[in-house]
Amino acid sequence: MPRFGATPFAFPEFRGATRRLVLWNLAAYFVLLLAHVALPAWTMGAVGSLGFVPGAFLHGSLWQPFTYSLVHPSPWGTLFELLSLWFIAGFLENLHKSNWVLGLYAASVLGTAAAATAIYAVSPTFGLALTEIPLYGCVGGIFGLLVAIGALYGDTEFLLLFTIGIKARYLVAIYALIAIAMLFGEQRMYAFAQLGGALAGLLYIRIAPRRGVSFGFSEKWYAARNRYYRWKRRRAAHKFEVYMRRQGRTVRFDGNGRPIDDDPNDKSRWN
Repeated sequence: MPRFGATPFAFPEFRGATRRLVLWNLAAYFVLLLAHVALPAWTMGAVGSLGFVPGAFLHGSLWQPFTYSLVHPSPWGTLFELLSLWFIAGFLENLHKSNWVLGLYAASVLGTAAAATAIYAVSPTFGLALTEIPLYGCVGGIFGLLVAIGALYGDTEFLLLFTIGIKARYLVAIYALIAIAMLFGEQRMYAFAQLGGALAGLLYIRIAPRRGVSFGFSEKWYAARNRYYRWKRRRAAHKFEVYMRRQGRTVRFDGNGRPIDDDPNDKSRWN
């Protein structure tokens, strides 16, 4: 496998899904930053409502799984996340379609929120002491992208801290072990959520169409539409057969509603 990142500061091309993801997050960061300068009191409430809080989500804040990844409270954390997103998403986009990368990222972000909701919902049943930590940022989506690289291109080497070469599968294993270790601390909800994003990314690359979910959905839609049209054609052909029999004439159609011409030279049955 190729060695990726042999040049320490070489980033992939800034295009397609990578550019959209980075610019969306960057625009959301500056919108909230400007809002904080103009309306600081309002911004505090807005950030709290846009981040993902499992309790609030279960009580009606259904938009939070779609907005929390765009909220970046820390400038340095935002810089690290967006550079990581550019690097990892750009690597995948060199090998896959843009829609596939967008679908993988979205599945990982939603999987992170779903995992946080799951552990929050079951913790009282199992008597777990759970500190409810609001989720912000796109770390879950990045973890899902990284897991995809580890699963599909595990022998690819990255430069850890720009100096140490490490294969992608080992890098993923290190991140996973850190998250598992965090399960035994106070941030277990956060750690479980990150593992949920990784699992969602892994499931996506196993079951999603190679050209993305939107392409697969459109294919399913057109297939269903074509089945409906074929059914209408067969139904119309059957009605026509019945009508012609009442007129003392015989016509036949195949299973797709196409006429069967037993003798092309015999036109008497149509007269």
